[in-house]
Amino acid sequence: MFERPGSDISGHGDAAIMVSVDFGDTDYEESLHELRQLSISAGLAIRGTIEGKRSTPDAKLFIGSGKADELAQMMQASESNIAVFNHDLSPSQQRNLERLLQARVVDRTGLILDIFSQRAQSHEGKLQVELAQLEHLSTRLVRGWTHLERQKGGIGVRGGPGETQLELDRRMLRVRVRQLREKLIKLKAQRGMQRRARKRSNVMTVSLVGYTNAGKSTVFNRLTKADLYVADQLFATLDTTTHKIYVEDCGAVVLSDTVGFIKHLPHALVEAFGATLEEAAQADLLLHIVDTASSNRDEQIAQVNKVLLEIGAANVPQILVHNQIDRVGLSPSISRDEYGRIVTIHASAKTGEGMDLLRLAMAEYNQHLQKLSTEESAYA
Repeated sequence: MFERPGSDISGHGDAAIMVSVDFGDTDYEESLHELRQLSISAGLAIRGTIEGKRSTPDAKLFIGSGKADELAQMMQASESNIAVFNHDLSPSQQRNLERLLQARVVDRTGLILDIFSQRAQSHEGKLQVELAQLEHLSTRLVRGWTHLERQKGGIGVRGGPGETQLELDRRMLRVRVRQLREKLIKLKAQRGMQRRARKRSNVMTVSLVGYTNAGKSTVFNRLTKADLYVADQLFATLDTTTHKIYVEDCGAVVLSDTVGFIKHLPHALVEAFGATLEEAAQADLLLHIVDTASSNRDEQIAQVNKVLLEIGAANVPQILVHNQIDRVGLSPSISRDEYGRIVTIHASAKTGEGMDLLRLAMAEYNQHLQKLSTEESAYA
């Protein structure tokens, strides 16, 4: 085990120590860099980093008792009150660490959920985040917390005679989860009606997808002349935003900006954001925004495609848009497949270079859709 406190960046929020264990994964360094970005995005001030190598996690404390003691000493010395783990912890591991450290312990999923709860703005987005948080919390309601074991009597919300606080919490959580699911189902139905109306009007729908912080919102703003919030941080925007734009030689196009993806995106979030991510699954075309300057862009592309498969959008035609070419000295360009269809575009949403190529790609794909529609009508 070793420590790298000298490489840390201080923020202005709650003081935190990052904890990361290398289990031999090839993307370890990238994952640690992402944890730092996530922590800063959550408003934490990183005071130090503890790293180490293990073959398997310690069953009780994940990092082992010796390193847990060192973590406690570093937190005390740096006056940090949060330990952020670059891994998912079991409920018992998290509880044991909090007892030892006498401080809050947050795992990777909990950190992402916290960021989502800060960033969600729309009614639907807030419902989705709350559902994901409650699903995550339900796994944390395990025996061992003494304040949850006290017997409660009474009637109504307090539960029946002999019902423990733990059982009451579980029952109330199940009720709230059911209520949230019902509300999201209604919102999903409303979205479906809106999509069917667009289909009837023969308006092409295009969704922007991509790894978080790849520049999707900047691309969206360039194409729509909107003023969507943009920041150099992970998950700067969460809520799906939809605008109708006019594209020359194409007509009206409905463009949607969706939530960014990330490695190990919590399954609870993928499930909770199902209604929002359906915009991508139901689109005619996906513009897959890639950070050209990232050294891990191929892994990020693979991760986005993995999530697209999970939400049923793997078969939706997509064009790779290599964004941020201004950072690597490339010029705007397009490449086509053997059928003459545009498959990749190099552009910069920041400078505006190559944005005309995105409009060209949408116009050409719309012509392709119109041709398919004509052929289907002829065979009908």
